[in-house]
Amino acid sequence: QVQLRESGGGLRQAGGSLRLSCTFSGRTFSSYDIGWFRQTPGKEREFVAVITWSGSSLYDADSLKGRFTISRDNTKNKMYLQMNSLRPEDAAVYYCASAMHGLDIGTLIYESEYLYWGQGTQVTVSA
Repeated sequence: QVQLRESGGGLRQAGGSLRLSCTFSGRTFSSYDIGWFRQTPGKEREFVAVITWSGSSLYDADSLKGRFTISRDNTKNKMYLQMNSLRPEDAAVYYCASAMHGLDIGTLIYESEYLYWGQGTQVTVSA
């Protein structure tokens, strides 16, 4: 059974940085594409970024690209989301999720493509 556990969330001032980690266990990490989603109260969970088993990445929008960087370390079964220049609108619960590799990266913006989810980590950004 795959398990995912997020860590690294916390409180930052606008303009600050955080690095979220996602620890994967239970199966072969390198066989999975790993994505980050985020959710704020009253809103649907939204795609943030994904990194495939081979290291290709996709981000939600130009507003994220350049501020957020997704990476993975297959030797440690971990995936990371480096978040710089944080904005109050980045505040959310961040979730990591895994999908079997082989899917078109464009489809990995959809929650339905993911098989397993972590419990989430809270990111708070003060103005």
